[in-house]
Amino acid sequence: MMWQRYVIERAILEATGVKGEVACRFTHTNQTVRAATFTHAHDGGTTRTFGHWGVRMRRREFCILLSGSSALLLPAVSRAQQVGRLYRIGYLGSGSMDPALLEVLRQRLREIGWVDGKNISFEFRFSEGRYERLPALAAELVESKVDVIAASPTPAALAAKDATQSIPIVGISLDNPVRHGLVASLARPGGNVTGVTYGDGPEIFGKDLGFLREVVPDLRRLAVLSNSTGLNHGPMMDILEPAARSLGIELKVFDVQAPENFDSAFDEMTKAAAEALFVFGDPMFGVHRKRVAQLGVQHRLPTMYTNRPHVEAGGLMSYAASFPDIWRRAANYIDRILKGAKPADLPVEQPTKFELVINLKTANVLGLTVPPALLARADEVIE
Repeated sequence: MMWQRYVIERAILEATGVKGEVACRFTHTNQTVRAATFTHAHDGGTTRTFGHWGVRMRRREFCILLSGSSALLLPAVSRAQQVGRLYRIGYLGSGSMDPALLEVLRQRLREIGWVDGKNISFEFRFSEGRYERLPALAAELVESKVDVIAASPTPAALAAKDATQSIPIVGISLDNPVRHGLVASLARPGGNVTGVTYGDGPEIFGKDLGFLREVVPDLRRLAVLSNSTGLNHGPMMDILEPAARSLGIELKVFDVQAPENFDSAFDEMTKAAAEALFVFGDPMFGVHRKRVAQLGVQHRLPTMYTNRPHVEAGGLMSYAASFPDIWRRAANYIDRILKGAKPADLPVEQPTKFELVINLKTANVLGLTVPPALLARADEVIE
């Protein structure tokens, strides 16, 4: 009888994937099991009954039924998640590594039970703003057989999708995912890609320009730093131009496709008598954000950015979706996918938290007076 109890207890543990001890009590004869009840310490000490009193089942039938009914036994344990397995997360970035945002991702994963080095590990690949490197980097992650790929931003997600149609992909800070063919729709992505968008829109760029004008009240000529080889140059210009027109602001675009062109672009801005600068989001600009911020100060250009890291690097201000919030929400997608969810069934989320960040130190260097009302509205002021 003891060996039969041991076999059934082991079957429960193997079928449910739980750790710890399971105490069984069952009624049986030599070849049949009438019923079994078990108590598991990690299930709140709850006693559950498996089988029905008075119904005779052969031990083989019992084990087969048990292995197919783990969700009934312990609903809290995911059938897809294998206890003891080390899941591998590939991370593909179009820019450079941002330790702060990666720690946000790791922290959220820890909060929901995924610990780096314990039940997950990361494989990182960054193209350092060089789009041409992305296909090879994506192929490396696919060949290493990661369980899920986190890709940021859109160029990285596109490279990952081109590299695999089977490995789930969580896009982070995506721009126009439908327009770029990453998903069929936000509500029903289809395929193997889902994630969180960045959320550029007419209202966002309009607010960006409005905040910039509060700092530069007489703003009429605005330089725009962009990379025409980037995926979003056209879409962002389509949004920015009408917003600027409504405020009576003239735009002058300066195209920088390589880091060695920054200096000459800023020299041209000065010659064009630009009164301020708007910097589009681009992985290459992000890699060289300190240099861009320094040039903005050197040429006395109050600058609005489309993401926070530029302001932390010395830029004047940004109003955009909260990157930490986007990365935290991306961790939730990774969690759900590792537990068995399909990207096709997970709607793409749009940002809900936006933040205004002002670098007061940079404003002082530029000799600007930031209105107290604007400072009061800022989510963060860097001093």
